[in-house]
Amino acid sequence: MPQPSAFRFCVVFLCLLVGLTAGVPDLRAGGGPENVFLVVNASSPDSLAVANAFAALRGVPPINVLMLPWQGSTETVPIATFREELLRPILQAIDARKLSPQIDYVVYSSDFPWQIDFTAELPAALVGKDKFPSGSLTGMTTLFAAVQQGSPAYLDPGSNLYWRPLDADGVPTETNGFRGWYGWGPHGELLDAGGSRYLLSAMLGVTAGRGNTVPEIVRYLTSAAAADGTRPSGTIYFVTNADVRTTTRSGVFPAAVKALESLGVKSEVVSGKLPIGKRDVAGLMTGIADFDWPASGSTVVPGAICENLTSFGAIFTPAAGQTPLSEFLRAGAAGSSGTVIEPYAIQAKFPHAAIQVHYARGASLAEAFYQSVRSPYQLLVVGDPLCRPWALIPLVEAVIAPDSRAIEPGERLAGSVELEPRARVPGTAGAAVDRFELFIDGIRFGQCSLGERFTLDTTQMADGHHELRVVAIESSPVETQGRWIMPVSFDNHGRGLTLEAEPRRVKPSGTVRVSVKGDGLEGVVIFAMGRVLGRTTKADAAIEVPAELLGRGSVTIRATGRTGLGAINSVNAVPVTIDVTDAP
Repeated sequence: MPQPSAFRFCVVFLCLLVGLTAGVPDLRAGGGPENVFLVVNASSPDSLAVANAFAALRGVPPINVLMLPWQGSTETVPIATFREELLRPILQAIDARKLSPQIDYVVYSSDFPWQIDFTAELPAALVGKDKFPSGSLTGMTTLFAAVQQGSPAYLDPGSNLYWRPLDADGVPTETNGFRGWYGWGPHGELLDAGGSRYLLSAMLGVTAGRGNTVPEIVRYLTSAAAADGTRPSGTIYFVTNADVRTTTRSGVFPAAVKALESLGVKSEVVSGKLPIGKRDVAGLMTGIADFDWPASGSTVVPGAICENLTSFGAIFTPAAGQTPLSEFLRAGAAGSSGTVIEPYAIQAKFPHAAIQVHYARGASLAEAFYQSVRSPYQLLVVGDPLCRPWALIPLVEAVIAPDSRAIEPGERLAGSVELEPRARVPGTAGAAVDRFELFIDGIRFGQCSLGERFTLDTTQMADGHHELRVVAIESSPVETQGRWIMPVSFDNHGRGLTLEAEPRRVKPSGTVRVSVKGDGLEGVVIFAMGRVLGRTTKADAAIEVPAELLGRGSVTIRATGRTGLGAINSVNAVPVTIDVTDAP
């Protein structure tokens, strides 16, 4: 699908802000907002509102946001449509923005099709045998390489080699952090070169049919973000009964409980449909067709993964039957999953009980899901993919060397700057950070080891506002990240640009007046969340922006002016944040 001219302009301009070139090194990344590519349905008010909330909560850089005006079905589409109108534009946008080395997650907001019909590409040997030839949006995105090639390899019961092999007791020995550029071997080994590659995928929410409302989605995303690193004191419950939905995977529940206890995480096997009267549900695995969560009298702890093995958990059409995954999210879970078509009671298509062990070892929600599902093509993962309640998150700072001077917010920097990153991992003896990564306006510029420094040549970048991020990565296989974020200003070429937006609080039916003022500029581009709002040919001008174009929630508006080609002929204004809301 061709990209609209405004989109191409936005990509080019965002890259110019920091002098991005094709020579970005293939460095380590993963596990944070810089590694998320957020896909938003620009034609849907709900999708805009959900994306605005997630981007604000998680600090997703604007260059990592793709506004895709999807007007097709929000239930099911043929695989050819998915490949050409969703997957291909997403991958092309990641490549065009030179983000391929740092993107590990493709995350959809809401109002995209949750089911992908591959009937037209079903292998001849399976025609008449596979009665339900459909996959999920997130599963088929994760297995993007096979889908791109038109290969039926995504149907393989062991298609996901990031799945962690099990020990004799049924629980994997190791939990690994995920990187989009990692290759995985036939036995799940991490390879230096070659191997199978994936992109972890999730939906933030489903707002159609039996899904959740936008306020419900914002509520659980907010709760999930606040849960990071809290090490919840609740209990993870594994529920057993005689239903095949439970017996398919309940045999390893005792081993999972033992592994969690060794981590200092409380867990318990109970019988029935749901835990009854438990006010501390920090995680849940059950298997039942229908359930009534409010009637259980139990309470979900922020950050919990609550998961049910049942056939229609991710079918959101009103007449589907069986309780959908949205019930767990409504109750406050950070994430859940379900299949989008009848999967039969096949363990490989659902999360193994080890999902809770991976999570308790510090993995993100998406990492925990995909390390525990061997065949994810029918599984829809919904929630906050970055949530990590049990992670030991590094505390990070960066100072100007050699005098170890702290950088103040908005400080003006010029010339060559030496940044010295520092970090410590609280709470556990022996945990340490072994490397750092530097991001400027969301784009990764380099890495250094502990004790080394970043050299930042500000003369090659746009004057004005920039955001520095130093990400620290701890040395365990989980590779947990922490980050230091600082707004600064580069001042080398004497250029200035101011941005104003009024009112700062506006109803969705209202209009925002955005004005810019500078000297000697040929033009200014004004944008928000990866979307160009307007362009001027003067340095002193104003545009009117319909608030509905921004979407509900907190939205940051940005502007960049230019006097010629390249970043050194550009200047960024200090961003302005407004609230689009019906609230007084």
